[in-house]
This record gives sequence, structure tokens and C-alpha cells, in this order.
Amino acid sequence: MTTGKQGGKYRDKRVDPVRATARDVLRAVRERDAYANLLLPSLLRERGLAGRDAALATELTYGTARAQGTLDAVIAAAAGRPVSEIDGRLLDVLRLGAYQLLRTRIGSHAAVSTSVDLVRAEDGQGPAGFVNAVLRKVSQRDEELWAQELAPSIADDPVGHLAFVYAHPRWVADVFREALGGSIGALQAALAADDSRPPVHLVARPGQVTASELALMSGGEEGRLSPYCVYLPGGDPGRLDVVREGLAGVQDEGSQLVAIAFTRAELDGPDGGRWLDLCAGPGGKAALIGSLAEVAGAHLDAVEVSEHRADLIRSVTADLPVTVHVADSRASGLEPGYDRVLVDAPCSGLGSLRRRPEARWRRRPADVDELVPLQRALLTEALALVRPGGAVVYSTCSPHPAETTGVVDAVCAATGAERLDARIFVQTDGMPIDGLGSGPHVQLWPHLHGTDAMFLAVLRRT
Repeated sequence: MTTGKQGGKYRDKRVDPVRATARDVLRAVRERDAYANLLLPSLLRERGLAGRDAALATELTYGTARAQGTLDAVIAAAAGRPVSEIDGRLLDVLRLGAYQLLRTRIGSHAAVSTSVDLVRAEDGQGPAGFVNAVLRKVSQRDEELWAQELAPSIADDPVGHLAFVYAHPRWVADVFREALGGSIGALQAALAADDSRPPVHLVARPGQVTASELALMSGGEEGRLSPYCVYLPGGDPGRLDVVREGLAGVQDEGSQLVAIAFTRAELDGPDGGRWLDLCAGPGGKAALIGSLAEVAGAHLDAVEVSEHRADLIRSVTADLPVTVHVADSRASGLEPGYDRVLVDAPCSGLGSLRRRPEARWRRRPADVDELVPLQRALLTEALALVRPGGAVVYSTCSPHPAETTGVVDAVCAATGAERLDARIFVQTDGMPIDGLGSGPHVQLWPHLHGTDAMFLAVLRRT
């Protein structure tokens, strides 16, 4: 028998609706490459889950997706077979149950019995018995003891050990270590921050509402780095009136700093107010820049290759001085001579893994190899579109050196573009942000700044 919902409520009385919702999202992620952070909020609303139920469903869904690799190693050991040999529907529930046993305070009886109920309702007693046996074996040790058995030795392979403990693919941990200068202590802090659920960051629309007003209206706290940011401890921001009315949006504080640096970057000559966002979808930065453009009397052209994503940009920039163009950013056909150009380049997304919990297990090193030529081409095109003396901001939501300093170094060598000290343009009230190193670029980190691991560099065409 299949489960489902009726009249906004989950209808199968034999299963817990909270765990059934988490299971359904995990299944969609596995079967359809769905995005958990997009699917879960809609399911919560459809099924009438709110308050503590919604909070638990969120924790179980995101936590299980985030810890998948580590959970799979434990499940394989407990089952005596690789997870590739376990039916996907059962594996979803095993992951959900193992997460509760190892990473929450939920009692072992509740974690096991609710998981068995989910399987029995769909697949019968035989598969339910298998899930029961595996989870009972998982429950015999806590996460620390499983790590002692399954993780590489911290003495022999500290990176591999930390990757297991903090649920990251080994290659991602290697990338982070390189970007952090080789420090194992910094790597541990970065992976730990990446393995935790982040707060929601709101952005106040300049000219519409201030951050202090937004904090009062939302029950949040003003941000530390962006003058437009407000932190929310949790919940669904889509339910807030101030968000539904368009006075605020959801945007990581690091992403806000990229937009701010774009508007502040020093030009050689006056700013004629001709601004360009060359990779604008889905529109978060374009919305903030468009609001700042309205205040400054400037106009923003926003380029996006996808018609669907272009519609998203139009929806969040309505009534702002923003014109959306559907075109390939490498050959947009736009007239050169812009004062400012933003290249928020398509990237691996390794800097936002805490907000997209399943992404760390989807990405592969080859993804980066495919992206770097595109990133170089986009930055080169931006320098062709900006006027002499104008500024180009290059940003990625990735700390991978090949996507960040590697791209900037190659393009500067080929074009002769001048690098500016980007740290100056993200200061708040003249105060520098700690932990940015010697520059000239900016690399943010969750464990240092509470933001996604955003990278930005500021170039000037000579």
C-alpha cells in the first residue's frame, strides 16, 4: 500500500507523518535529483505540518541528506553488504533511522520502530524485518564508536578522518584544506561548520525597509557584516509577511557582500550609472543591486540564458531599474562601455554545502574541470564589456582554488586587468572584516564569518 496525503494531511495512520515526509523528500532526492531545500517547505505546507513537527521534519531531512556518506558506511557495516546492494526505498529509511540513532537525542526504540513502520506500510513484513535488524545493530554503538571502527586513523590520515566524522567526501575535504593553507585545525573548524544547520539570512530591500526594522518585524537579529542582513534562528521565511510583500528576501550574508562590493568598487572616472549583472539568475543579487541602483540613480542590465530563470529575475526586480536580457552571457550582444560588471559565475557550489545538504554527495572533481573554462570565458567577456577604468567583480560560491584564484590569475595574465583590494569594499562603517587574510581577494568561510564560503575579486580594466 502506498502512502499519501488527503486534505492537506498525511492519510496513512500507520506511519508517523513527520518521518514519512522526511522519507519522501529523501526518496525524491535519490530518484529524481530533487533539491531538499526546495521540496521540503512545499511538502510541509501541503501536509499541514507546522511548529515542532515542521522543525523535526526539517532536522531529519536535512540532517540525513547532509550525513549520507557517513551513514552509508555505518549501514553497510551493520548490514554486511554495500549500500549499492540494498533496495533504494529501504536505504532511504535506513539512512533516516540511522541518523536518528547516531545524531539526535531521539530514543532508539522510537527511531527503530517508526522506521520499521514506514517500510511495513509500503513493502510488507519481510523488508521491515531487514530494516529492523540493521537498525538494531546500528544502535549498539554511538557515532563516536562507529567512527573509531570505520574512519581512517587521525594519526595516519587526519584529512580522511575529519572527512568521515564531519560527513564530507574526501576530495572536498582536500579542496578545503588547500584553500585554507593546509591547516588541519582550520579544516576541522570549516568541516564542522559545514556539517551544522545554518541560520536563515534575510536581506532588507534598500529604500523599502531597514535591517533594524526587518529585525523587529521578523523577530530576528541584525547581521554583523552586511548592513541589510537579518539572522533568523529557523522556521520558514516564506511565511513571513515582510517576505511575501517583497520588502525582504532570503539571501546569505556573503552573497549580500558581493552585491555591496559591486556597488562600492572604485572606478577610474565617474560612475555613469550603467551597470551589468552578467550571470543574473535566479536573481538574488540582481534584486539587491537593483534596489541600490534605484537609490543611486543607476540602471542594471541583467543577463540570463534560461527563460525560466529570467522570469524569476523579473519577478524579484519588478518596479526596479532592471532590464532582463535572455542571452548567452559569453555573447550577449550588449553594447560595451559599462561602468560596473558582476560575474557571479556558475560554479561547483562547494561554498554552500550547508544550505544544500545533498549537494556534497552529488558533486565530483570532474565538475570543476568542466566549469573552469566557462568561468574564464565569462570573466574575459566581462572585461570586454566594461569601460576602461570600470570595475568587474568576479564571485563564486566556492572556495576551490581552481574556480577562484586560478581563474582570476589566468584572466589577469591574459588581459592585463588590474586587481583591486576587495577587502576594502566589504567593510562596514569603515571597519575591516576579520579573517580575510592578506588579500587582494575576499574568501569568506562559515566557521570564520557565519556566511557561505563566497569568493570575490575586484578587477579594473586598464
